[in-house]
Amino acid sequence: MPKFSYVAMDQKGKEQKGTIEVASQNEAIGRVKEMGLFPTKIVEVDKVVEKGGKKASGSAAPKAAGSAKKKGGGINIKIPGLGGKVKSKVLTTFTRQLATLVDAGLPLLRGMRVLEKQERNPTLKAIIGELGLSIEGGSTFSEALAQHPKVFNRLYVNMVKAGELGGVLEVVLNRLSEFQEKAQKIKGKVVAAMFYPVAVMVVAVAIMGVLVVVVIPKFKEVFAGLGEGRPLPGFTLFVMGISDMVRNNMLTTVIVTVSVVVSFLMFIKTKFGRLVWDKFLLKMPALGPVISKVAISRFTRTLGTLVSSGVPILQALMIVRETSGNVVIANAVTAVHESVKEGETITAPLEASGVFPPMVISMVDVGEQTGALPEMMMKIADNFDDEVDNAVAAMTSLLEPIMIVFLAVIVGSIVIAMFLPLIDLMNGMGGSDGDKD
Repeated sequence: MPKFSYVAMDQKGKEQKGTIEVASQNEAIGRVKEMGLFPTKIVEVDKVVEKGGKKASGSAAPKAAGSAKKKGGGINIKIPGLGGKVKSKVLTTFTRQLATLVDAGLPLLRGMRVLEKQERNPTLKAIIGELGLSIEGGSTFSEALAQHPKVFNRLYVNMVKAGELGGVLEVVLNRLSEFQEKAQKIKGKVVAAMFYPVAVMVVAVAIMGVLVVVVIPKFKEVFAGLGEGRPLPGFTLFVMGISDMVRNNMLTTVIVTVSVVVSFLMFIKTKFGRLVWDKFLLKMPALGPVISKVAISRFTRTLGTLVSSGVPILQALMIVRETSGNVVIANAVTAVHESVKEGETITAPLEASGVFPPMVISMVDVGEQTGALPEMMMKIADNFDDEVDNAVAAMTSLLEPIMIVFLAVIVGSIVIAMFLPLIDLMNGMGGSDGDKD
């Protein structure tokens, strides 16, 4: 009877390992579940075969990799840091198509082959082929996905794993595709809302650059031949001084600007810097409420989707922490994880974090008491998705006049500075004409 090696999680979220003797992998999964564990990996122990005095051990995954090399007939060179990533929109489409095929009764491997043939993204096409080879070699779908962490994150892998163990892979794939589609929709709305102010800023910088480098020096030449020694207004001299400084120190200006940007990026990559920046984003006027609502929606939808798909609560909280995208939210999730680990409630650490509004805390408390936490989490997420729409609309309506006034003040100030000497000159000429009369 073959031996199977297993890796599983217990009720407290601790990893357990061991081996069992059963007839098949499905029986091994059932046996591990009977032990009160949640299996995460079950593979048949490799058999040692004597060949020519040498021990050759072969597992399913290496065989699959070998067959892939033979099939390709060439050398596969991968440069570290290049490739290997797929856009979220492309991955969302793939998940939805796979969910549709599996839900229609098509076998998983056959569905993968169908999607591989029609996929246009070369990176994802190659990955789908590798997934098919891994499945043919005896690996589970979740194990195959885990071999590509740049494309399939822990949330994706663990949800698929829970669907496999529960025998509801098609349901989990549908939930996963819905989760990705809603996340993509929210991201698209925020990006669309930020497009206008960014575009205005780019135009403002371009106009200022042209005025400072090209237009103001031309006015300076004109002023040099006018006025008969009349001193220029102070505001005009100030603007001309800025123009001269930028033109005469172009390289220094570029270096200082790049240094400031690089220093800022390095600062927010540190632990303390990232915490300060994320706190600032949540408290920022106009944009802060949108970011806060998006973060809360993401937290509740991710946790609700994972728990409803059968992922243990402690493991789900660890995944939510890694995919939160905000250090403040991640710290709150860490506190929730420790609280649940000690057998306490979720609501206390959520309230202590100061990030979640009272309505969210109350709804989580009700869901926890009634045993309907996943459903309550999804309701909160749906509610905050609607609030994100309203917040984005409010932010856009507020930013439009602010950006227009900002652009008008910058350009108008430069124009006024250039016309002040002409106004003084005309006033002087008018005064001299009056004296002659």
